[in-house]
Amino acid sequence: MTERTYRCSSCLDSTVTRGFDVSHLSVTCADCGEFARFVNDDVFEQYRAFEDSPPEHLDWDRLDRAEKFLVSDRVVREGRSIEDFGITEA
Repeated sequence: MTERTYRCSSCLDSTVTRGFDVSHLSVTCADCGEFARFVNDDVFEQYRAFEDSPPEHLDWDRLDRAEKFLVSDRVVREGRSIEDFGITEA
């Protein structure tokens, strides 16, 4: 299996490389010191694409960072469409 890169979801700068492919892993970040979720870099790239050009039908700015990563993960790793997601009022 090829190596995968994972990015700190806290500082968004630090990366680690591992020889397995999972959606995320949790480690202490060497840059910011947080015990943080490191997201798969493919998921991070989708997150950045949505940040740069938010989906029209989804109020992207209402989501917190963890929710944005979850949506990005589902699109990248499960092949779901962004149209599958919506925001419901509690």
